[in-house]
Amino acid sequence: MQPDPFYNTLRLPVFAAPMFLISGPELVIAACRAGIVGSFPTPNARPIETLDAWMRDITEGLAAARAADPAARIAPWAANLVTHSSNQRLPQDLELIARYQPPIVITALGSPKPALEVVHGYGGLVFADVVNIGLARKAAAAGVDGLACVSAGAGGHTGALSPFAFVSAVREFFDGYLVIGGGIADGWGVAGALAAGADFVYMGTRFIATDESLAPEAYKRMLVDSDADDVLVSDCITGTPASWLKPSLVANGLDPANLPPPPGRNYDSSQSFAGKRWTEVWAAGQGLGAIRRVEPVAAVVDRLEHEYRQAARRFGGAPYPVHDARTAVATDAVNHPAGATA
Repeated sequence: MQPDPFYNTLRLPVFAAPMFLISGPELVIAACRAGIVGSFPTPNARPIETLDAWMRDITEGLAAARAADPAARIAPWAANLVTHSSNQRLPQDLELIARYQPPIVITALGSPKPALEVVHGYGGLVFADVVNIGLARKAAAAGVDGLACVSAGAGGHTGALSPFAFVSAVREFFDGYLVIGGGIADGWGVAGALAAGADFVYMGTRFIATDESLAPEAYKRMLVDSDADDVLVSDCITGTPASWLKPSLVANGLDPANLPPPPGRNYDSSQSFAGKRWTEVWAAGQGLGAIRRVEPVAAVVDRLEHEYRQAARRFGGAPYPVHDARTAVATDAVNHPAGATA
């Protein structure tokens, strides 16, 4: 589908994906002010009073930004809600969702059904975070407005499908909003995802090493110093397959080649962070090779837009004849090198 008018509120068709222990109000507000969807997982805010304060800060901060510059393109924000049966705080989270009315709610690790009535009641959109075709079908049948298809290469809890295969399969039965994520870290990847049939891109790891993220400085530096070969997928930390930084595993006394068995899954947001292994081990997706420095969110989005416009210009030219496509691509690369101004 062509996501209009929602699409037209964005500078780029990108979600700064909700990242556990990383995304907070400052990152959400910075992303929205830069023209992309800012989001955060509600379990990041503990106890429930902290979640109340975070949602208030986001709504008031974005309202102030719009009042200060009515012509600015301020993107909508999203709350990521864990609907797994182990989350005892879900009813309280939903109460705050109803009060602060985030334009988008992204459900994860469970059925989207608990959020649908509340969010649709105030006119918001519900996106379901899914990692395979079966879950995508269930979420579509439940009546979600969009699907966030988490593919191979994603940081944190990840999927196993190629993003291209995922998009193609889901488009056979779903014509709502489609977000695709998994190793996409530059504007060229954004353009490729849209060309493949997605409406938006989920981009998480690229925003960890920003001034506004909650990540410790050592975490940000590890991202700058690492590449895709330093990522390992394992369920040993949370009980669900996730992408972890090998140097972080080693720093926590774990052998990447001999990891312990997975624990039972528990996503109860009412519990304290204290003593949880997953607070000390750091995650990343396969796109971390695009991270060269720690910088503000606005600078990242500026670069993404520049790369995206380069890619769009490339697609906007005359179609390449099939018989000499390789020659045409090579010629275009010479005439329009990656560093050229869009």
